Amino acid sequence: QVQLVESGGGLVQPGGSLRLSCAASGSSFSPSVMGWYRQAPGKQRDLVARITSGGTTTYADSVKGRFAISRDNAKNTVYLQMNSLKPEDTAAYYCNAKLIGVGITYDYWGQGTQVTVSS
Repeated sequence: QVQLVESGGGLVQPGGSLRLSCAASGSSFSPSVMGWYRQAPGKQRDLVARITSGGTTTYADSVKGRFAISRDNAKNTVYLQMNSLKPEDTAAYYCNAKLIGVGITYDYWGQGTQVTVSS
């Protein structure tokens, strides 16, 4: 059974930094892609950043230059370093892991961690 366990959310002032972590566990679990999505109240869940097992990254335009995603494949852990945080970054952040097979993709989600940016 695959589990994604997130940590690192909290309350931070505008301009501050936070680092989110997500550890994936499960027998022989080696996700092709790991990433972070966020969802603010009343809005859809959107991609923040993702990283492949080979290290290729993708970022939402709104976080480019401020956020950095990284991954430790040996630990099946993905990190999201968030700098220069803005109030509009406030949301629940969800870790995602994808297993990509032939013609099928399995999606796994964490329980979410709240990030609140406020003075």
